[in-house]
Amino acid sequence: MNRSLRPDAVLVQAVIAGALSFAHLHDLAAAAGQSGWKAWAYPVSVDLLLVAAWRRLRVGRDRSSWTWFAIALAASLGANVATAGLLDLHQVPAWLRILVAGWPALAFLGGTLLVHAPAPADVEPDEEPSAPEVEVHRTDTPEPVAPAPDQAPELTPAPAKPPAADPTVPPALLDHARSIADAHRNSTGERITADALTARLGLPAPTCQAIAAQLQLD
Repeated sequence: MNRSLRPDAVLVQAVIAGALSFAHLHDLAAAAGQSGWKAWAYPVSVDLLLVAAWRRLRVGRDRSSWTWFAIALAASLGANVATAGLLDLHQVPAWLRILVAGWPALAFLGGTLLVHAPAPADVEPDEEPSAPEVEVHRTDTPEPVAPAPDQAPELTPAPAKPPAADPTVPPALLDHARSIADAHRNSTGERITADALTARLGLPAPTCQAIAAQLQLD
């Protein structure tokens, strides 16, 4: 199916602006010493960088896209203003010749960065689909559950442990304690106490208590 071409005011305006900007860039490049086909290559380079930056802006608005778009737009507008009579094209300043001569490398760098740089991820990842809800209907009749007892059964207390028996005192140890008690009586004239005997023997307290009980010490 053929579509009829209808004139569009915006399209016509874009063609006129592009043609004039193209011619101004060519005139400026030719005045800066770029003759022949080189003067025609400069407008193509500027417009291609402008289009590449604009396409990148449509994908995602990052800082580098705005930077190269502004550089290309400044080059195009600068050529339009310079050729409007504000600059003598017969005596172009040295700094402008340097800018024109260095533009191809700058445009190549910008185009490479715009094309090969990763696009910003603006689209959020889709959420994982949730599992569909399934209703379960039981066909069998559940068995009745016996009620729990109201009170827990009483626990029988554990039997009390029998008291520990007194430790057995060896006869030799008992004789040694008796000799210490006799020596204390001979030297002081008084019977030795259980605490003093415990300190002299240096044995555990239950053993000393058993010895004191057999010696009948207070």
